[in-house]
Amino acid sequence: MRQPGKIVRDADIPPRERILDAACELFYSRGIRCVSVDDIAAAANTNKNTLYRHFESKDLLVAEYLRALNDYGRARFMEAVNAHPGDAYEQLRAYIDRVGEDLSHSGVRGCPMANAAVELPQKDHPARAVIEESKKEHCAALINLCRDAGIIEPERLADELFLLFEGACVDVQISGPDGPGANFARVAHALIDLHPRNATSPTA
Repeated sequence: MRQPGKIVRDADIPPRERILDAACELFYSRGIRCVSVDDIAAAANTNKNTLYRHFESKDLLVAEYLRALNDYGRARFMEAVNAHPGDAYEQLRAYIDRVGEDLSHSGVRGCPMANAAVELPQKDHPARAVIEESKKEHCAALINLCRDAGIIEPERLADELFLLFEGACVDVQISGPDGPGANFARVAHALIDLHPRNATSPTA
C-alpha cells in the first residue's frame, strides 16, 4: 500500500500530478464515495475542467489512484528484494518487516484495494480490474518468494501470509496502530518459522 503524502498544491508541479496526488490523499483518507471531483480539484489548486482534461471521469481517476498505490506496494516489495540480493529467505523476511512498518503508521486505513472493493461492488467499474489484478499479483509474488526461499509448501505459506495481511489491514482501521493488526510482522515471522524448508536452501 502507498503511504499517502501531503497534497501538492505547488503551481510549478504539473496539474495531472497535483490532481492524482490529491486524489490519492482524499480517496484513501476519506473514502471514494465521500470525495467529489470538486473536492479533488480544490485540493489540487485547480478546477474541474482541468481535472476532466486529464481524467475523463471520476471512475477513471479512481482506477488511476489505485494503480498509483499498487506501484507503491510493488516498490516496497522490490526494496526488500534489493536489500538482500541472492537471498530469497531474507528478502521474504525483509518484505514482511516493510509491510509491518506500513501498517504501524497512524494514518493507515488498511488496504486501499480492499477498501475500494467494498465501495465499488460493480464488476464493470474500471477500478475493479485494477483491484483484482493487484491482489493476484500480490499472491503470485508471495508464492514465488516463498518458493525461492526454499519453503517446502510455498503456496500454503503464501496463502497464510496473504490472509494475515488482509486481516491486519481490517484491524488497523478498527483498533488503530496499537491494536492486534500492528503485530502483523511478529505473527508473520512466526508463521514463516513454522514452515520447513528444503535442506539445500541457502541459510536453511
